[in-house]
Amino acid sequence: MAPEQIQPLWELDNITKIYPGVRANDGVSIALYPGEIHGLLGENGSGKSTLIKILSGVHQPDNGCIRYLGKEVRLESPTAARQKGVATVFQEFSLVPTLTVAENIFLGRPLSRASGLLDWKRMRREAADILSKLEIKIDPARLVGDLSVAEQQLVEIAKSIQLDAKMLSLDEPTTALGEQEITALHALLRRMKSRGVAILYISHRLDEVVALVDTLTILKDGKVVSSRDPSSLQINSIVRQMVGRDIKQHYPKEHNANDKVLLEARGLSSTAGVHDVSFQLRRGEVFGLGGVIGSGRTEIARALFGLDRLRAGEIFMNGKQISPRSPREAINAGIAFLPENRKADGLFFNFTGAPNISSAALKRLSAFGLLHKRREGQMFRDYVDDLQIAVSSAEQLVLYLSGGNQQKVVIARWLFANSTVLILDEPTQGIDIAAKVAVYQLINQLTAEGRAVILISSDHNELIAMSDRIGIVRNGSIVEIRDAQTVDRTHLVRASTRELA
Repeated sequence: MAPEQIQPLWELDNITKIYPGVRANDGVSIALYPGEIHGLLGENGSGKSTLIKILSGVHQPDNGCIRYLGKEVRLESPTAARQKGVATVFQEFSLVPTLTVAENIFLGRPLSRASGLLDWKRMRREAADILSKLEIKIDPARLVGDLSVAEQQLVEIAKSIQLDAKMLSLDEPTTALGEQEITALHALLRRMKSRGVAILYISHRLDEVVALVDTLTILKDGKVVSSRDPSSLQINSIVRQMVGRDIKQHYPKEHNANDKVLLEARGLSSTAGVHDVSFQLRRGEVFGLGGVIGSGRTEIARALFGLDRLRAGEIFMNGKQISPRSPREAINAGIAFLPENRKADGLFFNFTGAPNISSAALKRLSAFGLLHKRREGQMFRDYVDDLQIAVSSAEQLVLYLSGGNQQKVVIARWLFANSTVLILDEPTQGIDIAAKVAVYQLINQLTAEGRAVILISSDHNELIAMSDRIGIVRNGSIVEIRDAQTVDRTHLVRASTRELA
């Protein structure tokens, strides 16, 4: 906790923000001090992101005031906030995919020569310096649209740090990052803290928050329920304050695997950098893929799902060879894919839940080329009950569902399509602990029914706890397969970054 004699850099005093039917913030008060990392925790929908958007000038509070160095200010726009030294890393990326990494980092603040012309060479050089400080190995000349989700997340962070802000807000900055990237980011944040920067940090990864922050504020239903030094709190007590109940088992793993091979990959190589990948996936099994960002985990998933063309190798389902050249052919063979970026690749945000679920198997609800809307509605209600999807009405757009409920909608889509192999790429990214447990229970339900799951996760604790076996991926190849019970975090990092000792 910051010493009382130090004046807060920013104060949010009795902040209230109301949306139609929702009180997102309800009398929230937080003091942010220079040289302090302030953690902000809460379930999805507790008001964390709204609070950051108010501090960054995106939204205006309906009640309460904001003070900067003791004086009340009004942040009427993001520009006004930036002029006061506030930089923000939002959950939703603000990158332009058709521009390079360097151009995105200096977007809105281009460097110019004395002649007034843009200094491209200097921008690339300084972008490279910023990336180097973060230990990010990305070429500043690459197009952002060609980067993975995790790489885009790192560029988003670099873009905000470039502003040389005195107040940095980060909303779920590590959701797509691996252990090494998180370590490098935290080291940078500690250096910024030592230079007097105030940092507001939101994350659903409770262990990293407790290890990083100086002060911890917990929100529930838009209100502050606790604000204190995190060293006095245990993870279980934090969870209890966040969700209002005890969660006794954070990783409720069930072992449902048998010896029957459901899917087999033999010597797969793809145009996207997969090299000689072979493994077997058994009924009822969770087969984890571990590795660092860019190791090729997602590329293996894309090859299996027909998104990237195979150059060599064979895929078998139930002993029968298949050659999925498109997602449609993979779906017809019983393979499903929940992508890493559900917002961009997994959901139709302008649709309600029912068409999002039925989209992968419309023929099941159609007759003579016409969609049977009543049957679709009943199907949706059945999955709402079975998967406990929280929706206020059948007309609610999936855009307005929480992250956990959005994941359930995508999983329901593949259940409706009768998929037997589900590839889940970062399925708990950006969702709170209660929603994570719900996803884990869904995985148990799937495997108990004889389906199988390929689980890709950058959360090493999750990957080890929820997998039966783990394939460690490096440079587009599976370099080792081991029983999950024999793997620890140290081995995962070591094996995925260099040759095994």
